[in-house]
Formats: sequence, C-alpha cells, structure tokens
Amino acid sequence: VQLVESGGGLVQPGGSLRLSCAASGFTFSRSNMRWYRQAPGKERELVAAISVAGLSVNYADSVKGRFTISRDNAKNMLYLQMNGLKAEDTAVYYCNAVPQYIPGVKYWGQGTQVTVSS
Repeated sequence: VQLVESGGGLVQPGGSLRLSCAASGFTFSRSNMRWYRQAPGKERELVAAISVAGLSVNYADSVKGRFTISRDNAKNMLYLQMNGLKAEDTAVYYCNAVPQYIPGVKYWGQGTQVTVSS
C-alpha cells in the first residue's frame, strides 16, 4: 500500500496550491479518502473528506469556501485545491484512506509540507 503526496511548498498569503495523492496497493474506488494536516505543536486535524464516488464531501470550518477536495477513481488520485491560503494553513498535509471493505483499517501517506509566508 502506498499513498504519495505531492504539490506542497512555500506560497505567499492569498496564494494557491494543489496537493495530489497517488494511491496504489489497495482498492482506491472502494475507499473513503481524507486530507489531514498537522501544524507544529498541534494535533493532527481533519481538513476534508470525500466519499468513494465523490458524491459527498465535508470540510473543516476553517477551510470551507477556500479548499476543494476531489478524486479521480480512474487514476487512483486524490486532490486538494487550496485557495486563499493563510499563515494558519501552514502544516504538513497527509493523505488518508479508509477502505470500506476492510473494517478498522486506515492508510496514511508520508505527508507534504505547506508553508504560507510572505
């Protein structure tokens, strides 16, 4: 099983980034997918979630209206479009998979750093 995030980097406040997560080794199309983030000294928090077919999405209040989660089941890819970035969005962003067909199992990526600073 592999979840490989990419797309992080340094961006100025108000800027945009698009994170990607490439999934392999499990049935992506039968897995709920999530983005989490963890800032220094803080607990990991759920940022956005998307259902297996992409019909249901949810966001943390802090990113509603600025971030968009999406998926491409044909390519086994998860995305997070981040607009209007703020300094408080600085964190390591993690891709998370919750296979519906394996109760109690979660998979994690290694994370990608997002830094919002002028």
